[in-house]
Amino acid sequence: MADAVVPAIRVQREDFDVAAEIAALTKGRADIGAVVTFSGLCRDEEGALVALELEHYPGMAEAEIGRIAAEAIARWPLQGLTVIHRHGKIAPGENIVLVVAASAHRQAAFEAANFLMDYLKSRAPFWKKEHRADGSKGGWVEAKEADDEAADRWKASDR
Repeated sequence: MADAVVPAIRVQREDFDVAAEIAALTKGRADIGAVVTFSGLCRDEEGALVALELEHYPGMAEAEIGRIAAEAIARWPLQGLTVIHRHGKIAPGENIVLVVAASAHRQAAFEAANFLMDYLKSRAPFWKKEHRADGSKGGWVEAKEADDEAADRWKASDR
């Protein structure tokens, strides 16, 4: 029987190196045939933002990401999984989130990464506040109905 996959989950202020994270997950592994990554970046919103500030509840955010990761591992035959989510002030063009899903085959890696991002976007306990370039008061970013709908499609899945 294969070893159980233990996901690497980090919530951190510091930036991350996508290539280094892939290398760490795959080093010495001949059983991995596919690695799918998603890297989410802060958009500049047509020059309107100086930064996006992400807040979270320490401990709760990691636990919820861990719950989502465990569900992905139960649904798909993964050989490895890394999830990193940043907090604090993030400037346009900087990394916000990284999902690295590794499997023997590409379909499982694609589906697991997609599942994780749908849930991270809609269910993970992070709050985003805009810091505007014109100095006006930025507000909290509202959740989007499309993000909730994307996550809901996995509930109906019979995987």
